[in-house]
Amino acid sequence: MSALSVTNSSSSRFALTGFPGLELYYLWLSVPFSIIYAMVFLGNCMILHVIRTEQSLHQPMFYFLAMLALTDLCMGLSTVHTVLGIFWGLIQDISLDVCIAQAYFIHGLSFMESSVLLAMSFDRYIAICNPLRYSSILTNAKIVKIGVAIICRSSMLIPPVIIRLKFLNYCRPHFLSHSFCLHQDLIRMACGDIRFNSIYGLALVISNLLLDSVLILMSYIMILHTVLAIASQEERMKSLQTCVSHISAVLVFYIPIIGLTMVHRFGKHLSPLVHVLMGNIYILFPPLMNPIIYSIKTQQIRVRIQRLFLKET
Repeated sequence: MSALSVTNSSSSRFALTGFPGLELYYLWLSVPFSIIYAMVFLGNCMILHVIRTEQSLHQPMFYFLAMLALTDLCMGLSTVHTVLGIFWGLIQDISLDVCIAQAYFIHGLSFMESSVLLAMSFDRYIAICNPLRYSSILTNAKIVKIGVAIICRSSMLIPPVIIRLKFLNYCRPHFLSHSFCLHQDLIRMACGDIRFNSIYGLALVISNLLLDSVLILMSYIMILHTVLAIASQEERMKSLQTCVSHISAVLVFYIPIIGLTMVHRFGKHLSPLVHVLMGNIYILFPPLMNPIIYSIKTQQIRVRIQRLFLKET
């Protein structure tokens, strides 16, 4: 225990937090978490398989959905070893280098998911507000460029703040708030000058998550304005129905982020269980729910999945 509270070096280790006070029930807790991770992997792999194999789904909307499923799949892969490792008694702490790498992937994939959701809102805006030019605007070449831009934006802006974590002094007790590593958790344990990390980290959140959410909101304001101008009630409902899955995915992504931020900022007096629970919801809820949402709400996906299961039976 004392080794975890001494100061830094690249060999420093950080204690992961499972569910404090429930250590005796970790084996039982591993069952629902294992099921959730299995559903994350199977659900997102199924979405990717259906889109890849069904020629009729080779359209912009489903290309963006494939990007979302791939992002969710990677998010699950980036945390499964520490989350389940704690419950199975395979891991109690993590090295600084591995912790920094995990934080990079978690934050990068969060920014990537936000960017994909923004691209999907642009897709819905073009489909509803400018349907005659939809195929000419969102060509395959444009979608590839959007995908490359999303990857660059999500992966190239984070390294300055993540790399600096390697050179900070960690003289406070090395206990993480979650069963995985986050940037805000590491700088909380640092004793040196963390102004760059705090300011740059805030700038990243504003320029990615906040900006994306504002642009998504603006796109839906314009979509609503266009839909309300349609004379037919049936056509209005049909147009809005195509947005239900995306709106649900946006809410599933942003609500846990807002909740986790509020807990980190104002919930210092709350039980550690609340912090752990909110962290796991932030990591697992979007990857779990997105395949379910799109399988239920998107007819083309639902029909193809039903056909896939009928073939197997």
